[in-house]
Amino acid sequence: MRILRVNMTDLRVWTEPVPEKYRELGGRGLTSTFVNDEVPATCDPLGPENKLIFAPGYFTGTPLVNTSRLSVGGKSPLTGGIKESNVGGTVAFALAKLGITAVVVEGKVADAAMSYLLNINLEGQAELQDCSCYRGMRTYALVNELKKAFGDKKSITCIGPAGEMQLLAASIQSTDLDGRPCRAAGRGGLGAVMGAKGLKAVVVDRGGKDSGELADPDTFRNAAKAYAKAVKDDEFSGQILPELGTAVLVEPINAAGAFPTCNARNGQFAGAEKISGESLAAMIKERGGQTTHKGCAQCIIDCSNVVVDKKGDYVTSSLEYETIWSMGGMIGNDDLDAIARLDFLCDDIGLDTMSTGVAIGIAMDAGYRQFGDGAAAIALVEEVATGSEIGRVIGNGPDAVGKYFKHDRVPTVKGQSIAAYDPRALQGMAVTYATTPMGGDHTAGWVVAQNLEAFGGTINPHEAKGQVELSRGSQIHMAAVDSVGICDFAQSGLATPEGMENVRKMYAAKTGKPFSEERWPELGESVLKAEREFNRRAGFTAKDDRLPSMFYSEPLPPYNVVVKVTNEEMENTFSF
Repeated sequence: MRILRVNMTDLRVWTEPVPEKYRELGGRGLTSTFVNDEVPATCDPLGPENKLIFAPGYFTGTPLVNTSRLSVGGKSPLTGGIKESNVGGTVAFALAKLGITAVVVEGKVADAAMSYLLNINLEGQAELQDCSCYRGMRTYALVNELKKAFGDKKSITCIGPAGEMQLLAASIQSTDLDGRPCRAAGRGGLGAVMGAKGLKAVVVDRGGKDSGELADPDTFRNAAKAYAKAVKDDEFSGQILPELGTAVLVEPINAAGAFPTCNARNGQFAGAEKISGESLAAMIKERGGQTTHKGCAQCIIDCSNVVVDKKGDYVTSSLEYETIWSMGGMIGNDDLDAIARLDFLCDDIGLDTMSTGVAIGIAMDAGYRQFGDGAAAIALVEEVATGSEIGRVIGNGPDAVGKYFKHDRVPTVKGQSIAAYDPRALQGMAVTYATTPMGGDHTAGWVVAQNLEAFGGTINPHEAKGQVELSRGSQIHMAAVDSVGICDFAQSGLATPEGMENVRKMYAAKTGKPFSEERWPELGESVLKAEREFNRRAGFTAKDDRLPSMFYSEPLPPYNVVVKVTNEEMENTFSF
């Protein structure tokens, strides 16, 4: 295994052996440790000192299912702090099978008019190639051209116009198993970092045969087989997700009054039934689209989908819960066709659907457009690609929109929008949003199930009691999960009594060293410590671990609750 280094300033590419310090790290653990070690915390995120790191999970490329997750790390131009954004598809598996532990991109092109792609061939050799002819191209057209040039058996990771314009909500798109650039490392504006460096795309051969470094292959395979069986046997990951996808969450979160609606003025959306997982699945089947779709390498859940229009023509893949919320309830839009079109446009232009939807919601709240106007939302996203004044404002995310319209109802933390769970109705998410080093990020510590009785939860979601401890444990756990590269939805494999033991067996079988019960939380804590150290050096203090005042002062209908977790309690989240 090796690290691939790319310097965009002098257009040099070389490989290095993995340093001993990083040999047992992957994914978020590797990107965050690397960033903390090598990136000056006070640097310009869009300058040459920042580094963009692509790292497959530690288990990616092994026989373990649902581990084709890629962590993309760097200093975020959106938050000003450390960032790891996670994406599925095929690229992580392709890199791992070529024996590449990480790709580290540094420097930036001397001529801002130039664009390059990084081509990694079947032997794992890489070179930068001039691709200025593709400059300004949207991701779907770009991928089609790159397939013509390099063939179909490639994984492509790229940016669209938003990244090239260095807009702060720019995503990095990656291809799925069908070769569509519909998987996004969306959060934190890392697409802008890629654009600033002059890197348009990374093309990776998918034919690698590297089996990884397994000290005990038989033990690893047996534990991986048991883990996979648990994922398939679980009702949620084995039956519900394949049928309804992540959109299954719309109805229960709305019923809990935790579905932020019309720029989080309400916790329930009257049109929720029209955009629910059940309605989406019915529409897809009626039109001849596809549910139970496999989008990522190694996946056995198949929670993806393919949405088609009334004529049966492709619109987007995969339409997920967070996008249905951000382009639906958050802007008061109950039109699934408009939501699907908005999802496609964000993937095509290279935008985070969550930041973009929230940005539009703020503009509507400020009176620029009307809530519920899906056509207006589509027009605003198209404006981003043109580089117009309002397009750039929307493309720079929610804080930019609030500033532009002088509107103070902006649901962000550290500059990044919250997700589809209102922190007033789910107090544990208030803690996660406020304290994670990543900004308002739900995946950093998802505690929804523990807060809702419908999911088996036992904590009162409207009260502060127990929420800090719950979020702390979840954030530690998720930092470790993101490091090994297990998909969030395959965590059902951890739910059995033998689940974590299987993971410990696999870690030991890969490294050849014992992996005790204590090592898992130690891994998560070490990642969080590196991230918090970087943010501290970047200038963050405890005052940055706060939610906007609207969540403390505006009771959320229908249950009329506010965030009750105090600042002092927030500051105890990382008492380890």
